[in-house]
Amino acid sequence: MDLPINTFKRALREGKHQTGLWMTLASHYATESVAGAGFDWLLLDMEHSPNDYDDILRQMQVVAGYPSHAVVRPAWNDVLAFKRLLDTGAQTLLVPYVQNAEEALAAVRAMRYPPHGIRGMSAATRATGFGRIPDYVKRCNDELCLLVQVETVEALTQIEAIAAVDGVDGIFIGPGDLAASMGIAGQLKHPRLLEAIDDAIARIVACGKAAGILTADRELARRFIDRGTTFTAVGVDASLLARAADDLVREFGTPPTV
Repeated sequence: MDLPINTFKRALREGKHQTGLWMTLASHYATESVAGAGFDWLLLDMEHSPNDYDDILRQMQVVAGYPSHAVVRPAWNDVLAFKRLLDTGAQTLLVPYVQNAEEALAAVRAMRYPPHGIRGMSAATRATGFGRIPDYVKRCNDELCLLVQVETVEALTQIEAIAAVDGVDGIFIGPGDLAASMGIAGQLKHPRLLEAIDDAIARIVACGKAAGILTADRELARRFIDRGTTFTAVGVDASLLARAADDLVREFGTPPTV
């Protein structure tokens, strides 16, 4: 048994754009229903969804049977969460609310074994093929990918410092929280927000890192891709289901009054 190749990480290094979908329904069945659609990556979210570790495990097992790559977002930049997710077999983590180089370095250290980090040792995990992958400890860093999320005005000022941290493979811009930080919460097409995002993308790319973002607005998705994002999530599973249901009710039934 050999160490699985992280095709997502390799694509980012080669500058190949990767299109993704956000998964928040906490259902391996729902995840499988879209895993065969052709998305390059599926984000399994633990920050703003009811996903727990068992849910994430089942979804990773499902996604493993399809070409899509599972990216996991833990709820926080937490070494204990990283340990459990990496041992469960996650190869790519997207870490929310990274404000500076120190926090980025903490995430890197949580991803790596000593002496370069503080990840705990365990031989018989899903990540190691339950002990069947030779030299996992020595080779795993080649296939682990760390993405950090900048989502405040303060974090944007630290992009270059964060990008300079060895072990950070990409920087993801969180437009919703960034808008809130700018005092324009919910205004995702506000000119000041779009200007800030465009500038952030350009600076991330200039640092030689992959830039990423999430938007369910197709016009904005194309704009950000044109500006240089390499991994772009273009929808959210719960929103897709809810909007499709709304459309059917508008066509065939009576919309709810509450």
